[in-house]
Amino acid sequence: MKRELGRYASFAVAFGFVSIATGIFTAYGSVLNSSGPMGIWTWPVVVVGQLCVALVFGALAARIPVSGYAYQWTSRLANPVLGWIMGWISFTFLSVVVVAVDYTIAATILPVLFQYQGTSQNAWVITAVVLLLQAVLVALSTRVTQRVNNVAVTIQLIGMVSLTVLLFVVGAVTGALDFGTLFSTADVPRDGYFSLGGATSAGPWALGFLLGAFTIVGFESAANLAEETRDPARVVPKAMAQAVLGLGVLGMLFLIAVTALAGDPAALARSDTPVADVIARVLGSYVGKGLLVLVVVSIFSCGLVILLSGARLVWAMARDRRFPGWPLLRRINPATGTPMNAAVLMFVIAQVLLALFARSTQALFSLFSAATLLPAIIYAATVALYVAKRRSLPPSRGFQLGRWETPVLVLAAVWLAYELLIFRDASFAEPWLYVAVMFALGALYLAYLLVRHGTAGLTMPDMHDIDKALDDDTPPPAARAGATGGRP
Repeated sequence: MKRELGRYASFAVAFGFVSIATGIFTAYGSVLNSSGPMGIWTWPVVVVGQLCVALVFGALAARIPVSGYAYQWTSRLANPVLGWIMGWISFTFLSVVVVAVDYTIAATILPVLFQYQGTSQNAWVITAVVLLLQAVLVALSTRVTQRVNNVAVTIQLIGMVSLTVLLFVVGAVTGALDFGTLFSTADVPRDGYFSLGGATSAGPWALGFLLGAFTIVGFESAANLAEETRDPARVVPKAMAQAVLGLGVLGMLFLIAVTALAGDPAALARSDTPVADVIARVLGSYVGKGLLVLVVVSIFSCGLVILLSGARLVWAMARDRRFPGWPLLRRINPATGTPMNAAVLMFVIAQVLLALFARSTQALFSLFSAATLLPAIIYAATVALYVAKRRSLPPSRGFQLGRWETPVLVLAAVWLAYELLIFRDASFAEPWLYVAVMFALGALYLAYLLVRHGTAGLTMPDMHDIDKALDDDTPPPAARAGATGGRP
């Protein structure tokens, strides 16, 4: 594939996937119910933790800048079997998160925008159509997809900044801002609010971390397009860190504005569209709806980047003959220059998951919970691997942690361990079931690979071949093997 993505395009990929509009509109209502308004103060902690994770990922992306990110890194740093497992987990995550993101448009915004009663049935149909539009773009043209995403990210930046400023200004002029709400727990009991919880339950404040943990993920999508990015060892790490930091600050300001204007937070928590309700009430029908249109564009962009990233991951694994149906999925369409078959597969899987989750009475909570649990597993495994193997990495061509490496690793490890412990809560039974089913399917295929080819059939190119590929500006060995039909 062509190296045609520059600095802003790489940043836009990371920024578009993270998308604070998506995360906050999806998860804010759940946080009001579990943690009350004071739950928003978990956001800064998550930003610091995820920034440390992004820095670790940047150190890896600068040394192994190839499509497939965690799959490629783990295969080379540990072994191909563990790498395949990480690749499958990443595929599982990307498949469900694109559904969660697109479902947000249908469930939390469009009912307010067009004044109709949202139901699970119409949310299902609308989400299916949105997925189809995204799949067509991803399958037909990477360049067009990137242009659409660049425009959408620019709109998101302008829209979210304007929306935040307007909420503060109008709220101040009308006297509607109540900063005391920021420290209220509403209907959530204060007794034991900051407790760690029990063996099968997390404390009320701890559940608030899911807001940031669901939102500030996906920055590594920039690394998944490394083979299509110019000077990826320098560009990709900075794009990931800048996206996390910028979105973290903007997201916190937006949360403060919405929460200070919540009015009765207990009543707002009972709404299916809490953030959209606040915007429409404070800014009025026309201005509020105009800004909600910008939010829809932002969320569409987020889903677009996720589907794009998923298609690249499937293609990377199929290129190495490690994904079911690899002879078809590793092909690059000569007319479009895209892995079209991989994009079609992501679309089909997303539609299947949508059909399964849309039947649930709490579909949105189940979707965003599963889409938070899986990246936490991926991040924890990758950080642990970096700790164990960092001395054997090839030299960096553009980014390194230097003297900050130890404190960054400690903070990242502590944060991820804490995040994973939150998922012991019994309310996450359905997401764990999804993870278990997908893991079981992956285990069956991995067993087939090992029986048929053995571990020798899963070998990867030497890490230091990556440096030579960068020097020559040619595809890495696995890509050449996949293109010619040879064994990687």
